[in-house]
Amino acid sequence: MAKGPRYRRSFRRRHEGKTDFHKRLKLLKSRKLRIVIRASNNHVRVQLVQSKLGGDKILISAFSKELTSKYGWNVNTGNIPAAYLTGYLAGLRAKKQNIQEGIFDLGVFYHRNRVLAACKGLIDAGINIPYREEFFPESLEERIKGIHIEDYAKTLKSNAPEIYEQLFSGYLNKNKINPMKISQMITDSSKKIENQI
Repeated sequence: MAKGPRYRRSFRRRHEGKTDFHKRLKLLKSRKLRIVIRASNNHVRVQLVQSKLGGDKILISAFSKELTSKYGWNVNTGNIPAAYLTGYLAGLRAKKQNIQEGIFDLGVFYHRNRVLAACKGLIDAGINIPYREEFFPESLEERIKGIHIEDYAKTLKSNAPEIYEQLFSGYLNKNKINPMKISQMITDSSKKIENQI
């Protein structure tokens, strides 16, 4: 490790790889609301944040766990369709409070497809966010609708029924859900979100 008289250690969050302060400063100079999307292995959180001198203020927040308790989503809250629905929920809440625009603050970009699905949900809810068309991959729309889960379930059921039973046991045994009807669940949950907000 460097020890000379001119050596200066970077800020802790920069050193840990959590915050890019140059990027953050550019976002703050835009004076727009920041849309912060963070994904873990099991959940997605979408927040609209207003930056102030005393600290950031969270105006709108949506958490993927809310989908199970309020909007009829009875499966995994860490997958791409759940991320889309969480972004859609946050977008509708923002529209209800007359928030029309924002700018993405993606931070350290982990779980890329889920973050992009949440971004798509916000845009579909009607929030004006600057982005380029190539930002979203072509296959994202299919993955948002859960078609990749349905196709995988169909393939496994026909080729390896034991593995199908094992991998989709949470769907089949615990929640009594057919994994080949995920796209229908997504449309039902999005309608519930629209009706309740």
